[in-house]
Amino acid sequence: MITSILEMDQSQQSVQQLRLTDLFRQDPQRFEKFSAHFDQLSFDYSKHRIDQTACEALFKFADSKQLRAWIQRLFTEEPINYTEGRAAMHWALRLPKQDQDYPELAQTVHQQLDRMFQLVEKVHAGQCRGSTGEVIQDVVNIGVGGSDLGPLMVSHALSDYKVTTAKPLKVHFVSTMDGSQLSELLHQLRPETTLFIISSKSFGTIDTLSNAQTVRQWLEKALGHHKSIVQHHFIGVSTKPEKMTEWGIAPDNQFLLWDWVGGRYSLWSCIGLPIALQVGVEGFKQLLAGAYAIDQHFQKTPFEHNIPVLMGLLGVWNTNFLDIQTHAVLPYDGRLKYFASYLQQLEMESNGKSIQRNNQKVELKTCPIVWGEVGPNAQHAFYQLLHQGTHAVSCDFIAPVERYNANQFTYAENAEALIEQHHLALSNCLAQSRLLAFGNQALNADELESLPEYKQYEGNQPSSTLLLQELSPYSLGMLIALYEHKVFVQSVMWNINPFDQWGVEKGKEIANQLLPILSGKEKDFSQLDASTQGLIKILLGKE
Repeated sequence: MITSILEMDQSQQSVQQLRLTDLFRQDPQRFEKFSAHFDQLSFDYSKHRIDQTACEALFKFADSKQLRAWIQRLFTEEPINYTEGRAAMHWALRLPKQDQDYPELAQTVHQQLDRMFQLVEKVHAGQCRGSTGEVIQDVVNIGVGGSDLGPLMVSHALSDYKVTTAKPLKVHFVSTMDGSQLSELLHQLRPETTLFIISSKSFGTIDTLSNAQTVRQWLEKALGHHKSIVQHHFIGVSTKPEKMTEWGIAPDNQFLLWDWVGGRYSLWSCIGLPIALQVGVEGFKQLLAGAYAIDQHFQKTPFEHNIPVLMGLLGVWNTNFLDIQTHAVLPYDGRLKYFASYLQQLEMESNGKSIQRNNQKVELKTCPIVWGEVGPNAQHAFYQLLHQGTHAVSCDFIAPVERYNANQFTYAENAEALIEQHHLALSNCLAQSRLLAFGNQALNADELESLPEYKQYEGNQPSSTLLLQELSPYSLGMLIALYEHKVFVQSVMWNINPFDQWGVEKGKEIANQLLPILSGKEKDFSQLDASTQGLIKILLGKE
């Protein structure tokens, strides 16, 4: 059992009973001892229910799981995604162009990135035209999962860094298979000036291809049925060039992925084309540079100061020793609106597993439920549960130190008022983590004396605070890579493969079996369970 490996039975019991107020009272230097800093990041984990003894035991546990060796194995071409026989080399997507350790790999990656950058500059210069000769002014990314969540999240987060183009350019995102997003969007667009990106690693995802086919029909209805429609209005990003060609996408408009890139780790590749269209070539390069800096930090920094290792081990501590099974991500910056949704896939699709690498059932609970929202909005939604509910929840608070630089032209006229609003957000960020940690002890003594029970706060809810110097392409690249490597650390501790997602596949297969019944091609569905039969009858109007 894990407690015998860690020899933490007594430590677990004592820390479970220990309160954060006690930990801070016992050690005035707690923040200095339980925080880490790297480049533009500061990570405060002093508000976790952990002491030095528990930290040292966690590091020993990491050693027993050979975490250092696993980190080295990640940064190789070894097929550590053993169920699919593939490497997991998303880190290679952010290698410098002239990387000395992996020159051939860097060359392969940058060959595709350079092609993408050429297209981006062509679009920005107003030189990319549709089949009628008009300049492209709208780009629609059609994807789902990692082909949507990553580009959408980053594009929104870096909205302040949108580049100026020869003609106004808008980037849109479509993911839902029901057509609702697409239906609304197509009413706003002109076929003559719209370019579509079909992003699908397999180029077989039914959600994406269904939307792509609808768009194709929309274009052909407006512009006619001829080959140039697809050639001028579609870009493909996939591992399957033959499928893109079969669909009609011109070879010059095909950008390639590799099997060693998982979908939820792919925004650094040409899947990131919508990001590059928003922030430009230099902005995208800075995003990659930030992630590469964290790759180096993850590989070379001792565990005691290694931020993704600390994040991962703290998550294991909360999940497995404090029995905290839910984790909230709370950014105090509206530009990170989609960050929690992005992390839901990154963490739960990666580590939502119950079978170990040795094909045995896991001995420990694995990934917690990840959820969250922009902090100021969440305060008026679910913070009631965090502060006075019955669930134990761990939280990540994320905020930029600086925003609304008066030197930025966009904000020059309103800089003072906007900076004050940023300070308001920061004060709320610090206040909420303080109240979660210390409960009634965060209140004034005079106020506490007269408080009825229903106005009191238990506190002792653990949280981390991540501060970025500012939210930029570089720091966002760092932030995303932190969480990628945190996920990997936890997968090693739980002895699971974080790079496959077999649990996603079977539901799609069953859906394909049901589709002919709902479309009327298959009449007999008596072999299905009674619930599904009853629902199908309602859908077919037979009830």
